[in-house]
Amino acid sequence: MGPALHIKRVGGGLVVMLAVMALSAPFAFAWGPRGHRIVARLAEAQLTPRARTEARKLLAVGGARHLADVAVWADDLRDSDPALFKQTKRLHFVNFHSRDCIYEPSRDCRDGECVVAAIGKYSAILANPRNSDAVRAEALAFVVHFVGDVHQPLHADYRYDAGGNDFQVRWHGRGTNLHKVWDSLMLDSTHLSAARFARELQAEPTPVAGGGTPAQWAEESCRIDRDDGVYPPSRFIDRTYVDRELPMAEQRLRQAGARLAALLNRDLGNG
Repeated sequence: MGPALHIKRVGGGLVVMLAVMALSAPFAFAWGPRGHRIVARLAEAQLTPRARTEARKLLAVGGARHLADVAVWADDLRDSDPALFKQTKRLHFVNFHSRDCIYEPSRDCRDGECVVAAIGKYSAILANPRNSDAVRAEALAFVVHFVGDVHQPLHADYRYDAGGNDFQVRWHGRGTNLHKVWDSLMLDSTHLSAARFARELQAEPTPVAGGGTPAQWAEESCRIDRDDGVYPPSRFIDRTYVDRELPMAEQRLRQAGARLAALLNRDLGNG
């Protein structure tokens, strides 16, 4: 397990240090660690030389080397920096409040507290060379994580079940919830490491382009959640469900990787 960016605020400033990522229970609003690291690996492979150089400079501030090293940092704040976690925990998702899946900031993202606004906020911080490397390193870690989050269909839910956390299902005879199935259980069932999983997705013959806006990515997730059988009517997750939905999860990982790369090429490629 590699190093992760660990940032604490002390006396109004930023202290950045190397920390080893601790194992913890999955955070309710995110892909599991495997999914986030897959997105980061896919993105890093698509960076331009200039963006890759700039990213490595910022990653080195916290002792990290690769985007995958910081991909889970925003979730790990729950244990490493509870105060910052409390400030940012609502930035991992967006609640649409309507099954039309049309993003309305005043309705769905009050005070900018949602994943759509968070990507825009931290992308702007990252792109501004007048900010310190420490501030931009933190922004990079948030961007890597939140772009992954917005592509998980249950991060952009319109139902009142906490993004599937309150939707109980059976997985191999055990009780769990639908969000955990999408966060980790389906991906973990492949028994592939993040590195191997990313390589297999990179080998897919159909290319996936970057582009679009965070709002559009969230609307896509909402429509998938609404239309594509994400919610099983029987509440039993069987092989048929996994065979049907795992390709959709893989498609969202590939899209997240391509779009994260495009965003970082833009924000880091002009230095």
